Amino acid sequence: MNEPNVHRAIDGIWRIESAKITASLARMVRDVGLAEDLAQDALIIALERWPQTGIPDNPGAWLMTTAKRRAIDHMRRLKLRDRKYEELGWEIERQHEPDWDEALDDPVGDDLLRLIFTTCHPILSTDARVALTLRLLGGLTTEEIASAFLVPEPTIAQRIVRAKRSLAAANVPFELPPQAELAERLSSVLEVIYLMFNEGYSASSGASWIRPMLCSEALRLGRILAEIAPYEPEVHGLVALMEIQSSRFRARVGPSGEPILLLDQNRSLWDHLLIRRGLAAIQRAERLGKTFGNYLLQASIAACHARARTASETDWVKISALYDALSQVAPSPVVELNRAVALSMAFGPEVGLEVIDSLMQEPSLKNYHLLPSVRGDFLMKLGRKNEAHFEFQQAAKLAGNEKERELLLKRAVECDV
Repeated sequence: MNEPNVHRAIDGIWRIESAKITASLARMVRDVGLAEDLAQDALIIALERWPQTGIPDNPGAWLMTTAKRRAIDHMRRLKLRDRKYEELGWEIERQHEPDWDEALDDPVGDDLLRLIFTTCHPILSTDARVALTLRLLGGLTTEEIASAFLVPEPTIAQRIVRAKRSLAAANVPFELPPQAELAERLSSVLEVIYLMFNEGYSASSGASWIRPMLCSEALRLGRILAEIAPYEPEVHGLVALMEIQSSRFRARVGPSGEPILLLDQNRSLWDHLLIRRGLAAIQRAERLGKTFGNYLLQASIAACHARARTASETDWVKISALYDALSQVAPSPVVELNRAVALSMAFGPEVGLEVIDSLMQEPSLKNYHLLPSVRGDFLMKLGRKNEAHFEFQQAAKLAGNEKERELLLKRAVECDV
């Protein structure tokens, strides 16, 4: 294998293994920033050696063992000769030849869970949590994160540096939160992953309506969390939601990148493997026998769409009922907006318009482009084209995404026909 191919292979291996390595090192050194630096040292050694020696049979174990040796060296240099150091040193160096299988059998699941709860700690701002989580668990470079969120690379780099410093300054322990705090902290973790996915699924700004890379990283993190926290129904609910939403990517944009709305999509292009995975995740959550939460309810709504072979077969009455339940579990103006759409499809646009009109003075929706967009759709269906034209124009002015703005302007023109 030539050197460029080896480097591409290393890049792929690193994206898969980096989170586990960083998590394991963070458990050893109790410092997330230092753990990432040590993991990067192992990557650099691989980039130097593997083009000459070839990729090992167990590259993840090779990287893990090399990184742990770097951690031991670091401890030596700092003269940390306490009992913890001796135990770790004996564990890593008790054989001349490393035991690759044993290295792979480390409790990485627990370490990953600790790392997720650390990067999503409430002490950090949401922006910082997202950036740090994508960096350490998603394996993305600062350049890739900056590109995904359309902000300058130095801004992302500063967020990550500040986040590490904040965690260190606050002495945030690298451990699972106490039982009393677990639900709140898990909510923070799920919120970060959900935010990542949504920004990729429907980009808030820029020239592209979707950013599949961001969605795939969020889904990968969700799958990891589901493996290491299998008894939390909301984790499975979020994974199910992301699996089903991801199934629509090929049908979600046209040849020029233009948005194709759900009811207009060619459902034969949906990825039915992802749909089956999503439905299976819902079943896993349901078997736990707990109350449906925010993400599981949203996944159930997505499942109603996924099960309908055509748009006309969609069970809008059931979706309306699920939105009623969601408005009780996670009340918000955006949920009410979506509930209005479901009600309009189930019982007529005038019913949906009544809900929408009650939201017109909601401060949090003042600059939310989907409010006038949805209102314009209802008015169009009711034959009130002049009013609909105005609403679509207003929505286009508020839309930050270029492709979505073009769609809204097109709909405004259609009102004049």
